[in-house]
Amino acid sequence: MIVRAEVPIENRWDVENFYQSLNDWENDFKGLLESTQQGKYWPSLASSVHDLSKPENVKKALDLLLNIERKLVKAYTYAHLRHDENIVDTKFKNAHERILSYLHAFAQESAWFQPALLALPTSSLDELLQAPILKDYHFYIEKIIRLKAHTLPPEQEKLLALAAQSLQTAHKAFSSINDADFKFESVVDSKDLSHDLTHGKFGMYIRDQDRTLRKDSFIKYHRKFAEYENTLCELLNGQVQAHLFNARARQFNSCLDAALYPNSINTAVYHALIEAVHDGLPVLHRYMSLRQRILKLDEQHLYDIYVPLTAAVDIRMPYQEAEALVIESVAPLGAEYQQLLAKGLQEQRWVDRYENQNKRSGAYSSGCYDSFPYILMNYKNILRDVFTLAHEAGHSMHSLYSREHQPYHYSDYPIFLAEVASTFNEDLLMRLMLERCTDPHEKFFLINQKIEDIRATLFRQTMFAEFELFIHQQAEQSIPITPILLKEKYRKLNQLYFGPNTIIDDEIDVEWARIPHFYYDYYVFQYATGISAALALSEKVVHGDINDQTAYLNFLKKGSSQYPIESLKEAGVDMTTSAPVKSAITIFERLLDELENILEEIERQ
Repeated sequence: MIVRAEVPIENRWDVENFYQSLNDWENDFKGLLESTQQGKYWPSLASSVHDLSKPENVKKALDLLLNIERKLVKAYTYAHLRHDENIVDTKFKNAHERILSYLHAFAQESAWFQPALLALPTSSLDELLQAPILKDYHFYIEKIIRLKAHTLPPEQEKLLALAAQSLQTAHKAFSSINDADFKFESVVDSKDLSHDLTHGKFGMYIRDQDRTLRKDSFIKYHRKFAEYENTLCELLNGQVQAHLFNARARQFNSCLDAALYPNSINTAVYHALIEAVHDGLPVLHRYMSLRQRILKLDEQHLYDIYVPLTAAVDIRMPYQEAEALVIESVAPLGAEYQQLLAKGLQEQRWVDRYENQNKRSGAYSSGCYDSFPYILMNYKNILRDVFTLAHEAGHSMHSLYSREHQPYHYSDYPIFLAEVASTFNEDLLMRLMLERCTDPHEKFFLINQKIEDIRATLFRQTMFAEFELFIHQQAEQSIPITPILLKEKYRKLNQLYFGPNTIIDDEIDVEWARIPHFYYDYYVFQYATGISAALALSEKVVHGDINDQTAYLNFLKKGSSQYPIESLKEAGVDMTTSAPVKSAITIFERLLDELENILEEIERQ
């Protein structure tokens, strides 16, 4: 595998767009700090503590706080992108750690603002909400006021801010051991040929038609995590305990309540998702049985469930072709959207394309208010990677629209909305590919891919959400989190979701140990709600009129200027009901019917 220095410039993201070099970053970094005396880096923050009952003082304080934060986030973005290019590069690792420490210091020095504001009487807070000088901060202040019951006195808020950095240790340690320290055994295929195994290659091998390769990869990949199950259990427990500490310190009823309350999402949404998916499990079991029949397996194992159902079609696509196809697929969103995406991918070099030695695994969209919305890929020419590119491009375009149409303090969309635009773009890509398809074998392959997308995003992520809820509930009840407990629960969930006709291999018991999203504090359920909302919105845009397109684009532009449930309602989807989730399961069932019909057509040929 090539080292970072050997990656051609055209395959790298253009991080030089906002810092030409680490030296430039260092010079800017020095200017971020007002002082290094007596542990205070921004004395102006303390001097801005005045009578917050006066609107002009609130505006002054907010302007100062957000200006410093914006500069810090810009510096952090550069450092974390360069760190992820090669996570063992000490100079960027050091830069990343330094800026993180100053972000935590900023959180400590600015921790006075929210409790000081909330110490005001209700009448003063109402006056602030009506003040013309604060009109640009109205919703920002409204959200703070909503948290009044969960905001502590200033000194206690400062203590929480002081603890924040240490509470990230478990997540950072997991990332280090998973992305840098783990080295996997080589795996063999049916011809006894040896292959290197990495995080990125595991995703390829588990979808390969060679069953020997799939099985050996599955066993050896999970075996590595099983070797460290005690350490990984303690790291996951450490993260859960951090969530529990924050929830109890802020007097929430549960970790779930603490995670959802700031965005005004009722915990009933979470439970309704799990309930609706449980009701839909029979159709998933039907699909798993169909897979076994098509693949002609006496026993269907978990290393069989990702391989495409036909060996006659194996769509491989070089990156440039995938890029062009993704750009073409977004035509239903209008010329402006399409042109902005084309410019970002083809001219502005948003994407870091391929795997290199010690590069962070997986894929993501990142960036800040003062940078491009960058995309990390580990592209392998497989069809799944084409859809991953569409997915991350959806995130990046959402970020671009939010940042262009909102001020800094509303520019980041809420996590609950994060997976809507990304999944929406995947659906557009699939629609284009199916529209062009004339070969029944290829159409069968593509519909199977779409079914797999819904299975992975709706069913699998809900299974993850159910597991995440379980581990937090155990901690809340003071039940020790042990490897045995986690493995038993994880096995039972796999048995429930995959049904009676799939062999639940022992190796899957430890899969929880490799899922980074379990460290993200109730993130995964939003993949499931996101795909449900995205499929509903895609139907509206593709089959509706210009008003539906406009409503969706307006949704992308709103950032965090209103609560996420309201943003989706205005776009045309009500996530307070189970209807979108049930509709997504209905689409899954309809696709399964279509798959069986095409199979009959192929078998008659």
